[in-house]
Amino acid sequence: MADETSTLPLNKYITLPKVELHRHLEGSLRLSTMLDIARKHGVTVPVSMFNLSGLVQVQDQDPLTFSNFLEKFKTLRLFYRSPDVIHRVTREAVEDAAKDNIRYLELRFTPVALSRAEGFPLHDVMDWVVTSAQDAAQAFGIKVGLIASVNRHESPELAEQVAWLAVEHQKRGLFGLDLAGNEAEFKSAPFYDIFKEAKQSGLHITIHAGEWGPAENVRDAIENLGAERIGHGVRVLEDESVTALAKERGVTFEVCPTSNFQTGVINVLENHPLPRMIENGLKVTVNTDDPSISRITLSNEFQIAHEKLNVPMDTLKKSVILSAASSFLPDAEKAELAAALKKEMRL
Repeated sequence: MADETSTLPLNKYITLPKVELHRHLEGSLRLSTMLDIARKHGVTVPVSMFNLSGLVQVQDQDPLTFSNFLEKFKTLRLFYRSPDVIHRVTREAVEDAAKDNIRYLELRFTPVALSRAEGFPLHDVMDWVVTSAQDAAQAFGIKVGLIASVNRHESPELAEQVAWLAVEHQKRGLFGLDLAGNEAEFKSAPFYDIFKEAKQSGLHITIHAGEWGPAENVRDAIENLGAERIGHGVRVLEDESVTALAKERGVTFEVCPTSNFQTGVINVLENHPLPRMIENGLKVTVNTDDPSISRITLSNEFQIAHEKLNVPMDTLKKSVILSAASSFLPDAEKAELAAALKKEMRL
């Protein structure tokens, strides 16, 4: 991704060792890769990088709405045309994270989305992603954990299939289950039992909530879905009782400033609640969400947090340690990662 984003004075953020907990594989495809796939597999998309960018990346002139943001995924889903493609995009997503000095990446992927274009079996798709992520982690010197994601607008039956396949892949680095998608229009209640059983089977739980829906959705995610982490959750401060609950349960928030701005959740980037969430004692981490769609890297997000949101660098360094401590790694690996980062950043 770094070679496809605008050049910014990012050196001090790139050199900072980082951990990312919230990055979607489907939002991490390189434009150059998409054009190559389109040529090889006859995908009908514009043949220029500029025109394709308008379909799969947020542009300056685009409306800042969640519907516009989600629209990009409709085009992205056209590209998963072969096992080799899925292997490639997974490998490149890990490589791009490593280039941005991310030491541990939790990459979430949506098996249903990856399977749709060619009707691949979900089990095969999960095997391809797991194998590619493991190989890429070794090749690029980065630790990678995986999270399987299901969407609210899709059937609980599909979610149940994904959950049980995820349980089967736990020993291969698939650590968690995520509920994502349009929380403004689709309830989470149909998924309660699935997530409860997944957690009982050893999977960790992270839930997209309090982004396009109210703070009450964060309560729902914690109490009814067993969320240990919340994806986004930027509306949590709208309800003091939900904020208190999140603090009491030690829930970690995976905050993605640029994405929150581009989806219209935050009207002015400089007014993003990330600093206030930290001030209120919440556990807050910084993430990209969909780096290709947003045309960013994690270093860009750290720069925004520091230079636009006035989060002190020491606080950001501590958020890296928090990300490590909030990861879904096994306890021993988690402790080892946090200790190494503390030593490197002299905390």
